[in-house]
Amino acid sequence: VPRVSETYRLKQRERILTAAARCFAARGFHVTSMDDVIAEAGLSAGAVYGYFRGKDELIEAVAGRAMGLVGEVLPRVTRAETPAAMLEVLLSLVAELSERLGFDPTGVAIQAWGEAVRNPGVHAHVADGYRAVRRHIAEAVRGWQADGVIDADADPDEVAKTLFGLVPGYIVQRQLLGDVSPDRYAAALDALTRPPTRRRRPRAPAVRS
Repeated sequence: VPRVSETYRLKQRERILTAAARCFAARGFHVTSMDDVIAEAGLSAGAVYGYFRGKDELIEAVAGRAMGLVGEVLPRVTRAETPAAMLEVLLSLVAELSERLGFDPTGVAIQAWGEAVRNPGVHAHVADGYRAVRRHIAEAVRGWQADGVIDADADPDEVAKTLFGLVPGYIVQRQLLGDVSPDRYAAALDALTRPPTRRRRPRAPAVRS
């Protein structure tokens, strides 16, 4: 029997993970069956089970792969010149992944949050990935402080937590309402954080009876 190269094995594993993620995005973690994944991958059952013993293992692997894809964009986060630019970089990753994978990965992300509560393996992948994002945002914050973009007395780690918190809000609104986009979302943050360009009009005095 000819030996299978490591490159071939990696490609087959990636094929299965992508197929599983498509199924999870369309049907959810718990409705999707291994037969669904096998059919989507276009492989034999033996080929799929040769890489993953069952659905729980697949779910954990998909979560790990998703965090790996997020990690690819993190250097761009650190180089962003403003908080709004950084946010747009993170959110644009969603569009990039949708084009690369052929489906919207934010549906899988929302399910992963719930799965992380019950599945220690998924929790570990998601928590490690999110901590890495926050570390890179905190590094960017220190650069903005040095450049005078934000208050030098602010705690970079706390600012990073707040900025990162905007990302799940975007994902939820994208899935449930569909009326958000990376550029408009980032522009709104910019509008909130920059000094006003004109003075606020004084309020009219309250009319007393």
